[in-house]
Amino acid sequence: MKRVPLAIAAAVAAVLALTSCSGGAGATQESDGAAANAPDDLNIGNFLDVTSWDPSLADIGFDGPYLSAVYDTLVALDKDGKPVPSFATKWTVSGDDKTIDFDLRTDAKFSDGEKVDADAVVKSLEYLKAGARSGEAYTNVSAITAKDDHTVEVALTQRDDTILYLMGLGRSYIMSPKAIAAGTLGKDPIGSGPYVLDSSKSVAGSEYHFTKVKDHWDAKTYAFSNLAIFPIQDATARHNAMLSGQINLEYGDVANQSQADQQGWNTADRVSGWAGLVITDHTGAKSKPLGSVEVRQALNYAFDGAAVLKAVGNGAGVATNQVFPDGGDINDPSLNKAYAYDVAKAKELLAKAGYADGFSISMPMSPVFEMWKPAAEQALTAIGVKVTWDNMQMPDYQTNAPNYPMFISFLAMDGNDVATVQRQVTSKQWFNPNPDYASNTVLAPLVKKVQESKGADQTAAIKELNKALVDQAWWSVWYQAKNTFYSVQGIKVQPIVGMMFPTLRYITKG
Repeated sequence: MKRVPLAIAAAVAAVLALTSCSGGAGATQESDGAAANAPDDLNIGNFLDVTSWDPSLADIGFDGPYLSAVYDTLVALDKDGKPVPSFATKWTVSGDDKTIDFDLRTDAKFSDGEKVDADAVVKSLEYLKAGARSGEAYTNVSAITAKDDHTVEVALTQRDDTILYLMGLGRSYIMSPKAIAAGTLGKDPIGSGPYVLDSSKSVAGSEYHFTKVKDHWDAKTYAFSNLAIFPIQDATARHNAMLSGQINLEYGDVANQSQADQQGWNTADRVSGWAGLVITDHTGAKSKPLGSVEVRQALNYAFDGAAVLKAVGNGAGVATNQVFPDGGDINDPSLNKAYAYDVAKAKELLAKAGYADGFSISMPMSPVFEMWKPAAEQALTAIGVKVTWDNMQMPDYQTNAPNYPMFISFLAMDGNDVATVQRQVTSKQWFNPNPDYASNTVLAPLVKKVQESKGADQTAAIKELNKALVDQAWWSVWYQAKNTFYSVQGIKVQPIVGMMFPTLRYITKG
């Protein structure tokens, strides 16, 4: 099985992503000496072109650098995915958890010269609430109102533990009300961000140049005088652009690590998504065997996650059985031993469930997922599972795959634990159109405990749920893949779980 370039894994993540204080919330600044010697220009080699300059239509994945250049966010995230103030200097949650009051800055203007006030923020949030993609953050919002010139109140229909996280992830960009009304944001982004798009120098789909805003309120975080972003999908071309000096920060391929070391570049990496079998039928309605926990556990024992990671991902990741990010508060490294590769154990479990001779199942296949097909065929054949592959193109995969009882996928992860529960288990998603956790007598009460608890009690409840999800073999997770970034000396990158490419506040001098 050949190693797939990391860029291909990135393409999978981009297509299938679940798509997750003021200036001090970015990546940590290094010593003054290092910052003084840093380049004054930031030239980014991104993997994908901007999806849309309109934040209601944009994708979180690789759009972060583009959108964060021209728009301020109401809420930001710290490096661990916790919401922190940005344009909102602080917020207050009511005792019943049904209203959030945001205190706003009063010293900002849009690039069209209009003042950024509470009315403008209300119009932006209402626009995002109605957005095809951005609306995911506002499903529990009933009203957004300006209490005064610098305070916005968001009313909720029920407690929502994920809204602030999703807003910080890329769902709270503030836009010009005039541009919203005119419907021109997609071509002419008007925000109050640290940079302004220079249309005279930019070429759509090829290169984007930005002019720094004089006296931006958060200028300390955005320390580079000049910014350019180059979408370069081909990994070799992107790396060559880095070697030639055209760019000084790239979305990297781990295969180039040794050369990056020779060049003296900085390397930053972090897990971004998980690869494995998504099981949509835990009740056995479509495939009776999958309704048995022993069968699902057998599927986990059948795969050698570390071997698949090495063969397909060149070892850039962590072999694990969990969907909570490696290194996070919930991920328990000891659980990664729960399904140590054991074909004999898998067959034993199948026999116990009444499938000593295995069973047959149909699964979808697309060219994007061909890299995992040999490993899947080998593992499933070894335990007697006979697969009929239904071939289809990628656009049809996302539509059709969830109709199958299980399928291969790569799903982006979140840096917020409650969001992980919501997106991976309880809410309807393209890959989970009919969540069936409520029918599981082990998981249902644990999910309820997560939803009803707070603080340390909630964290403990999520840990308990994580262990149960592993025990119930809710998925067959093979590994979590890492995103890698290379930058020249003087430029530091802080990867953020939930963002395929971090926003500009996490790219600093140092």
